Amino acid sequence: MRLEPIVETEDEIYSFAPANNGAGPLWCHGSTIVVRQGEQVFVAGLETLPDQPPLNNCRWLLFRRAATGWELVYRDTTGRTREPSPVAVLGCGDLLVSANPTLAEPGAYSGPARPTVFRFRADAPAAPPSVELPAWRGAPAFTEHSYRTVAADRDHSEVLYMQNVGYDVAHLSLLDRRGRWQGMGELAWPAGDDYDPPRPLRLCYPNVVLRDRSVHFFGVGDIVEPVPAWREAKLAITRREWDYVFRRLFYAWTPDITRAPFSPWLEVASREATAGHLANGDLHVDAGGRVHLLWCETTADERLRERFFPHERLVRSLEYLTLENGAPAARRTLARAAEGEEAPRPHWGRFHVLPDGHLLVVAAFGPNLASATPRARFRAMALHEDAGWVDIPFVRPLQPGTWMTNTVRGGSAPSDVLDLVGMSDTQEATLGYARVRLLVDS
Repeated sequence: MRLEPIVETEDEIYSFAPANNGAGPLWCHGSTIVVRQGEQVFVAGLETLPDQPPLNNCRWLLFRRAATGWELVYRDTTGRTREPSPVAVLGCGDLLVSANPTLAEPGAYSGPARPTVFRFRADAPAAPPSVELPAWRGAPAFTEHSYRTVAADRDHSEVLYMQNVGYDVAHLSLLDRRGRWQGMGELAWPAGDDYDPPRPLRLCYPNVVLRDRSVHFFGVGDIVEPVPAWREAKLAITRREWDYVFRRLFYAWTPDITRAPFSPWLEVASREATAGHLANGDLHVDAGGRVHLLWCETTADERLRERFFPHERLVRSLEYLTLENGAPAARRTLARAAEGEEAPRPHWGRFHVLPDGHLLVVAAFGPNLASATPRARFRAMALHEDAGWVDIPFVRPLQPGTWMTNTVRGGSAPSDVLDLVGMSDTQEATLGYARVRLLVDS
């Protein structure tokens, strides 16, 4: 199979004033803020309210790409929030925007929040949306720190909404095919019994797949540095009392969210021994039930290496793993760059599904040497053994760090069009967009 990416559009969606509240327009990157419904593309944006202090000093926006460019079709004026809004699109033609408006008074630093969903008709997004409240078991004490996840099953018009409470659990709510929200209980995080003291290992920014009531979850541990000596060394460097680390990846699944509990946690990868870094990139479940996982891995923390593990070589890689029946089957390194090598350094990767079911990887690369040209490079690759990377010929590539696509996890249909949203590399505080036609010759 020969792959040829054709760049059709590169432009900017909107600019924003930084909210300085710990979040940002791409902070929900485990889910997506961009979806495609037929020929229409929608993006959820974030606007900073200049008269409000952090944390709840933003409101969400909804943009649509028209023939003449991007247009703002809806601005929420009913609530204030901290975080961006993951979106979902369904086969029935509805577009859902998740929100987490605060219940705190204006000017308050933090407080309780009420998860809310706004439902639009994709063919009439300017019409007022209906407003829905997901149902929960019990009375979760939600706040502006939602760390929420939204996953869509396009074929059955169902949505799973997950929202964290504290450091222990995520609460789950299912929008079923009859249009009713049902509380699905809690998902408890892995037990960090090997830490001193023991603690739950909160998982954040997960990639989640919902398919005919089965749910697959792939997330990264997000905790304050648990090793006292390393925490002390970092404090001397950063002058900051806390330092969150991302060094362990976990996967769990259930065959039916309404009937069966999640499986025990499978630790997919760990860089705990050398203070490395892991970032989950994507999760896909193919028609045969095989699970595909994608992540970026850094072998060690460069700041700590000389003192604690001087013989560890710094390597940045893009890793791919398949699971069969919940167990690891095959692993491949798709790209790598070791220190001192003149090679593209992988930053981030996503899956993209073509209409015939073929699975592609789209990845962003940056320079590995300080002397190299500091320009992002995006590439695509078909996931079969003899395939290689193909450059996506952007004129104005987006920043390689964090970006989102029209993933099937958000309800977008498999497509030969890739919609990519990320930070502009030329315009400060601006969200950019690119449309790529993926031509395939068998």
